[in-house]
Formats: sequence, structure tokens, C-alpha cells
Amino acid sequence: MEHVSDRIKNMAESATLAMAAKAREFKEKGIDVISLSLGEPDFKTPKHIQEGAKEAIDSEKYFAYPPVNGYLDLRQAISKKFKEENGLDYDPGQIVVSNGAKQSIVNVMMSLVNPGDEVIVLAPFWVSYTAAVEMAEGVPVIVKGGLEDDFKATAAQVKAAMTEKTRAIIFSSPCNPTGSVFTKEELSALADVVKEQEGVYVISDEIYEHINFSGAHASIGALPGMQDRTITINGMAKGFAMTGWRVGYIGAPTWLAKACNKIQGQVTSANCSIAQRATLTALTTDLGPTRAMAEQYHKRRALVYDLLNDIPGVKTNMPQGAFYFFPDVSSYFGKSDGKTTIKDANELCLYLLSESHVSLVSGEDFGNANCVRLSYAASEENLKEALKRIKETLAKLS
Repeated sequence: MEHVSDRIKNMAESATLAMAAKAREFKEKGIDVISLSLGEPDFKTPKHIQEGAKEAIDSEKYFAYPPVNGYLDLRQAISKKFKEENGLDYDPGQIVVSNGAKQSIVNVMMSLVNPGDEVIVLAPFWVSYTAAVEMAEGVPVIVKGGLEDDFKATAAQVKAAMTEKTRAIIFSSPCNPTGSVFTKEELSALADVVKEQEGVYVISDEIYEHINFSGAHASIGALPGMQDRTITINGMAKGFAMTGWRVGYIGAPTWLAKACNKIQGQVTSANCSIAQRATLTALTTDLGPTRAMAEQYHKRRALVYDLLNDIPGVKTNMPQGAFYFFPDVSSYFGKSDGKTTIKDANELCLYLLSESHVSLVSGEDFGNANCVRLSYAASEENLKEALKRIKETLAKLS
């Protein structure tokens, strides 16, 4: 007899990981699947970062448990990075290094949110935000931005959604899944709303900061009066092609950093020692490889934008960062190829996987059921072939 907790029964499975698993099933059958479902760079971790890890192993200094919140010299490097790149003044005691930015977000939610507290989630949003809120027994309050506004919810919408139960606001910029980037002016308007109510904090996910085509990355915590009201989330996966190293980190008010350290000490303890040394290398050396990767994403963005606009019935905007498109595909809902009728984005993604052998992710779990998420963290060759297959498959629907 099964005795799974209600907490797990009620928890949604990660939509991105679920679609990636389905794509793997097809590949295991020998089917040529082009996977555009995971937000994973197709680049290898730069060689100098790999060498940093090798040197740490060869030194034999880093085989013991590290401090729960990360090595001091790494937290000092993160503090310097925050100050020089983001205008944020977090000292090393305000930084906690975790096993990926996902753990960082869960740590913050578990440390900040009480049962019944409301967390405003700007939609479209990364799928794990709402799950993290619910895990902390909080209530997600979804505030939506539409395609016509580059998917960016406004400060006025946030103000209308705030109540006496509001504890936090969470968003990403550049955004997963839309690639939208909030300007300094838009963040300033949001900050003004937050400062009107005591006890409300901003959780700003900035993990895509280096993949930003808008000209400048803005951190809301650097705005006047916002550092003590902001938790800045970042990590190494996207800008440094270090997904498997599992390194995320936060800058936060001291009391919250201590709380995150406390929960992490009971759940996983510290991040892997060697991954931390690789991260120190990444943060204290040239950003040239990161910039080169961003340039490639910029080229791919233009390619995919043109190919998407060449598909009848698909509506998209031009994302300003990250490596995603979030096109509206609702014009295909209700259409059929004579055997299969497409009811929604979930079914459309399964249909495309089955018929064109391309994996995308439905926008439903990202907060917009009319859209699908397409990652262009793939080679130009694969992107061209994938969009060709998608166009041909969608043409069968009428």
C-alpha cells in the first residue's frame, strides 16, 4: 500500500523535465528527436573553468565538507561580482551558495513564507516558482503580462494584486520562458509599489543576466531603498554553460541569508567542493567565453525569429534575452489532421513530438496556455531542421 504524502501528491511535475523524459523515450527507440524543450546550453563548460576544477582536485585540498554557505573566498568573489556588475553591496555573510539556483529559490521560499502567505508571481514564469511557493504552503498569485506587452506585467497590475497577505514578488529578468527583459524604468516602478507596503520582498532571478541583448542588465536590488527588500538569485548554469555543476547563489539581507544557511544545513549541506572551485575560476577570470556564447545566441535568435514568422498562424515577439521564444500557437487549437484533433498546447507539443520528432514545452505550466516554449540553445543546423519539421507538420492541420 502506498503512503505518499499529500505534499507530493499535490506537487506538479516539472513540465520541462517531463517533456525531456518523453523525448528521451523516443530517442531510445532510435528516433531522431531534436530537443528544444530544456533550457540547457549546447556549449561545453569553457576549458579554463574545467582546468580550475582539475587544479582543485590535484591540490587535494578540497575533499572535506565545505562550509554550508560556501567557501569564504568564493563568497568574497561573488560579493565583488555583485558590486562591480550589478551595483549590489552584499558582504560575504549575505551570500549563500547552493546546489543550483533552484535550491536557492526553494531555500528562500521556505525561509520567508508562512502558510497562507501570498507570493505574487509575474507570468509567464519559470515552472518551478509556483511549486516552490506551494511547497512552503504559500499561495501563488499570478499576475500576467501578454504578448502585446512583451509578456511583461506592469507595476500597476502588481499593485492591484497586493493584499495584506502579500509576502513576496518573484520574477526573472531576462525571463524564462519569454526572453523578456525588464528595463530599469519598469523595475523602478515596481520598486515604488513594493516600498509602499512593509514586509514585502522581491525575489529577483537574474540567472540569464549575461544573455541579454537589450544593452544593459538592471538589478532591482540596486535601486534606492531596495537592497534590504530584495533577494537576488543567480547561478552558473546559463551564462557559463555549467548546468551539470549545480551551482546557484543568493545575495540577501543578513537575517534571510542566515535562515537559508540553516535550512540548507538540514537538507543538503554545502554545494560540491570541486564545483565551487570551478565557479571561483569562472568568476575571477575573463568573461570572453561567456560573451562569445551570448553572441552565438544572438545570431540564433534572429534565425529562429525569421523561421517562426514564416509559419502561418504562429505569433511571436522578439525576445530581448535568455535563449527562448514563447510563441502563441492558439490558432491551431481545434484543428485536425483527420486523425488527431489538437485541443490545447499540451496536445500540440505531444503531436509535434510524435509527428515531427521535435520536443517543445507547453506554456500552460509557465502561466500562458496559448503558448509553447522553444529553446534555441541548439545548433543552427538543428534549429533550421526543427523549424522545417514543425512548419511541415502544422501544415497538416486544418
